[in-house]
Amino acid sequence: MLQDVFYPQTNGELSDSITQNWTEQALECYNLHGNCKMCSIAKGNYSFVCQMPKVVEVLKSVYGEPGIDE
Repeated sequence: MLQDVFYPQTNGELSDSITQNWTEQALECYNLHGNCKMCSIAKGNYSFVCQMPKVVEVLKSVYGEPGIDE
């Protein structure tokens, strides 16, 4: 049985709400160097395509690398 995968209808744009700060999920992605095979989202069998690697790149360009205390 094939699972349907949800592709966001955003014309390739990321939501401003997920690029405002370093979230726990963004930090996980950053610390995994974008390795989706190790990510908790990938292991959760969600029906959407993860955008977190793109979010991490935006966060790095806007806010810089995350601090140790983040």
